[in-house]
Formats: sequence, structure tokens, C-alpha cells
Amino acid sequence: MVDLIPPDVRSRLRGLRLVTRRAVGSHGLGQHRSHSRGAGLEFAQYRAYEPGDELRQIDWKLYARSDKFFVREAERVSPVAVWIMIDASASMGQADAVRPDYCRLDAAKSITAAIAELAMAQGDRFGFMALGDEGLALLPPATGARQRDRLLLDLLTVHPARGFAAEAQLGPVWERIGAHDLVILLSDCFDDGAVALAEKLAAAGRETLVIEMLTVAERDFPFDGGYRFRDPETGEEYLGDGAALRAGFIARFGEARAALHARLDGAGIRHVAHVLDEPIDLPLRRLFSAHGAADYA
Repeated sequence: MVDLIPPDVRSRLRGLRLVTRRAVGSHGLGQHRSHSRGAGLEFAQYRAYEPGDELRQIDWKLYARSDKFFVREAERVSPVAVWIMIDASASMGQADAVRPDYCRLDAAKSITAAIAELAMAQGDRFGFMALGDEGLALLPPATGARQRDRLLLDLLTVHPARGFAAEAQLGPVWERIGAHDLVILLSDCFDDGAVALAEKLAAAGRETLVIEMLTVAERDFPFDGGYRFRDPETGEEYLGDGAALRAGFIARFGEARAALHARLDGAGIRHVAHVLDEPIDLPLRRLFSAHGAADYA
């Protein structure tokens, strides 16, 4: 299986923790303990039987082999889950000319894998949704290495669709995401449906974060000479000279992003941007590290 997390990034992930705005007592994300032992769902370890243990916790098959009583311990499932949601619309397939084999969706998959590693290290549950109009990919939340491996397999099957998921396809979002869950949406935010979904989740009391996925071309517009620019979702094309268009594009794109950020801020949604030439852990550090972007200064 392809490792979506570069070795240098994996090393930097150590010590980074997913932290929610809400304190949820002794169970939850980040700094909140979630590894308590008990009658949970995820097997943790065996220990010797002690008086007072419930008989149903004894592993009778192990007793038959060893003639000793052992109790199966499990980790209690955290009441908080991390939901990672990827915009799978056509524009997420956009790449840069200098690296045509690496698009927004590829970066989103790597960031998703990194979030899963952080959640798994904390013992927190994590689930996944890919939101495209050709179908909704869904992995219910769980924890552990098996869940991580399921997620990586699911990511292999996610490809750019035509548009963002239609409203009628979003039923599982409202059925599955709990009141205390953390939602992280990775999207270029070009489709209003993605932004509207984030707003509705935040309005419903779900802590919602947005990672805005950008290409290098959108940041720098490094085009010279004649170009044919094509919208991957509508097919609309525009012919123009790159150098002549640069200043106007950067100004208008900046204005559009400022309006988007104001909209997210108004909904109480924390947001960061990720450009395709940046390390994939940078947006996570901006969201969850006390040092933030200073780690890369």
C-alpha cells in the first residue's frame, strides 16, 4: 500500500495533537484522555482475572489452552469522533504544470491520512466521507490500525467526480455526525454547496474546520504568453495572455477569497489554506499547534 505521508512529515507529526474548542471531560480529542480501559469495543490487552471481574469478560478459549483465567480488556470508545470530509468535485483534480501528477485531491488524501494518524495515536475515533455528485463514499468512525488501513484503501477509490454532492445525497452527513464530533472539510471551496455544508454543520453546533486547497498557479499565476483556460466543471474556456491577465486575476481571486473567509468567519468556522507546494502537515500545525506556521519560518 502506498504511504501517503512523506517520512519527514511523519516525523513532524509526533507531538502534534488534535484539539477541539470544546472540553468534554475525561473523554475526547487531543488533550482530553480517551484511552481508558473497560468494556469497550476495541480490544486492548489481556490481564489476569481478579475477584470482582465479570465472568463474561473471561476468555474461555484462552483458559482451555492455558488452564488460567484471563480477562479481555478493551478501550472505551471516545464519545467524540473526527470526521474527515473531502470535496470530490472535478476542480479538486486540478494540478500545476510543474507537477501535473499531483492535484488538490492527492494533497487532500495525504492530509486525510495524516489526520487519521494523529487521531489513531490519541485513541480517538475517526471517520471519512468523500463528497461528489457521483456517489457518497462513507467510512463510519472507529479507531485503531485496522480503521487506518480501511481508510487508506477507501482513499484509493476516490476520484474527481463532476460536481459537489447534491443536497439530496447529504443525508448520511446529518445521520452520522454527532453533536460533539469534530468535522474537517478539505475543499477548494469553489462550489457553493461545500461552503453551505460547512455553514450548516457549524449552525447545527458541530465544530467545523475548513482546509482550503489551492494550486500554486492560483497563488502566483505564473503564466506568460497565450493560454487557453478551462473550467474543469463547466467546460467553459477563456483565451488570454498570461502576463496581461496576472494582475487582474490575482486581485479578483484575492477578493473572492476574502469574501469566502468573511463568510466562514461569520459562521464561526476556523479555516486555513494549503497550497500544493507546501508540506502537508503545515495546515494541521496552523490549526492545532501553539506555534502554528512559525514552525516553518
